[in-house]
This record gives sequence, structure tokens and C-alpha cells, in this order.
Amino acid sequence: MSEELRERVLQTLSKANGVIFGQSNMLEGIIASLVCEGHLLIEGMPGLGKTLSVWTMSRLCDLAFKRVQFTPDLLPSDLIGTMIYNQSKDEFTTKFGPIFTQILLADEINRSPAKVQSALLEAMAERQVTIGDTTHKLSRPFVVLATQNPIEQEGTYNLPEAQLDRFMMKLSIDYPDFEAEKSILDLNKSDIDSLEPVLSTDDLIELKDEIGKIYVDDKIKDMIVRMVHATRPGSRDFYRSMEGAVLAGASPRASIWLYRLSKFKAFMEGKNFVTPDHLISVIPEVMGHRILLTYEASIDKMTGRSVALEIAKSVV
Repeated sequence: MSEELRERVLQTLSKANGVIFGQSNMLEGIIASLVCEGHLLIEGMPGLGKTLSVWTMSRLCDLAFKRVQFTPDLLPSDLIGTMIYNQSKDEFTTKFGPIFTQILLADEINRSPAKVQSALLEAMAERQVTIGDTTHKLSRPFVVLATQNPIEQEGTYNLPEAQLDRFMMKLSIDYPDFEAEKSILDLNKSDIDSLEPVLSTDDLIELKDEIGKIYVDDKIKDMIVRMVHATRPGSRDFYRSMEGAVLAGASPRASIWLYRLSKFKAFMEGKNFVTPDHLISVIPEVMGHRILLTYEASIDKMTGRSVALEIAKSVV
């Protein structure tokens, strides 16, 4: 059964790559977030197909999808909903916001102030939303796929570290290559509208269970924890070559997502066990945004992704 599910995941990615050219890494990241139920932060220039990719994957997986454009005047109630007084009935009724969906695309999430961004925290961490005195459970799977522009900083607000840590991965995407961009010219709207679902909600839940069965040796588990500890100044396992470059290391959430995503990578390769290569392949995306660098490191053009990869390779 797991092989059949794997083939359907590969078929889903194949269909998506047929309308989204040159962004296979982002498409696989979206599938990973849906299967593992982890949130995804996508950083890239405008026009690279971020919104279309999310819409396409929601259609192929037959999931409810809503998009919110984050702006400086957005209010928390615009996102989660509010209580409305009905004068004729003399009672309050709940108006649910767009967060009540399965895939929420938070477009340009860094364009709204922290008050709005923090409205996402409860939903991202606990899969529930509190409106008034009532707590409402969200559908499964529920994932936030957020986008941000890497260079346009005017009128933007940095994401709080607590919220960044709730994202399973941060993907940095680039322009498509020559052939991929040439293929975009021949893309018709009918190609996108004709997409039919390949996976269902039940399939995604079953996939999560199948991936949970993949074997992870104790040595790999030790490696995961040592990698995360090696990013933390003050830890006895801290990678001394990064002295003065790392301000704060990755949290235990990094260990959790390295564990789950390495199992996803093994599943995608048809393996029933995790290898160090599976682990290394997800290091930059999982740990890069969780490592805070000093000002001096930033001046030296160091990035969280490169630092995370160097630290991880020192542990293997």
C-alpha cells in the first residue's frame, strides 16, 4: 500500500511540474508540509509562481484553500474572525475568518505588524482558534504556507523569532532556468483549470502514518540531537569554529522536524530507513531560519543556511 501511495505522490508532483516550471523544490516542500502537517515559509522574488504553486497543490490534493494578502492595515479579526451582534435576535454570532480552511496562503506575511502575525500563533501551534470565549478546532490537515519578498524591505515587519520557529521549513526559491522559463510561454490557463485531484485528505493522513513507520536508528537520532546542540552557544557540543558568529541556536522544534522530514525524504526515495544523506538534505531549510547570527557574521555575508550546513556536516 505504501508503494502505491508513493506512486500517487510522485504522480501529483509530476502533474504539478507540468504547470509550474522550474520550481520542483518548492512543490516537493509543499507536499512535505501537507503530509507532515508542518508550516512552510517561502521566500522569493515576485512572479516566481508561489501563489500558483500553492493553488495547484491544493487542487491536486483536493483540499480547501484560502489566500490572505497581508497588508499594514490588516486586523487580527480579518484573519481569524470575530463576534458580530445581531440586533434583531439580540445575540452574538460568530463570523469565521479565512483561517478556517486546510491550506492558508499568507501572502507577503511580513507586510503586517506583529499584532496580526501573532494572531496566527495559536492556529500554527495548536491547530485551534479562539474567538471571544469559544475555542474552535481547525480542519486536518491545516497548514500555513507563507510568502515573503527577500529584498523589498520598505513597509515590512520582521517576523518574530517565536513565529519563525513555528515554520517547519523556510524555502528560498530562485528564478527558473532558461528552458523552464521558455516553457512558461506555452502554458495555457486551460492546462491549469483541467487539473483533477490525485490525492485526498484521507490519503495524506495515511501517508503521514506510513512515513511514521520508517525506521530511524538510534545513531541517526543521536546525530540529529548533536546537530541541533552544536548550533547553541553555551552547549558543550557547540561547534567552536562558529564562536562569535552564532547569537542563538536552533530550538527543539528543529530536532522534531529534522526527524520527520528525513523520514519523508526516505519515503520519497522508496527506502524504509533513514540515512545521514536524507538528514543532510533537509538541514538548510529546517535549521537555517532558526539560527540567529551576530552582526559581524552578517557583515561577513554568512547566512543561517550555510552555517547550519557546515555545523551539520561537522557532526556526520
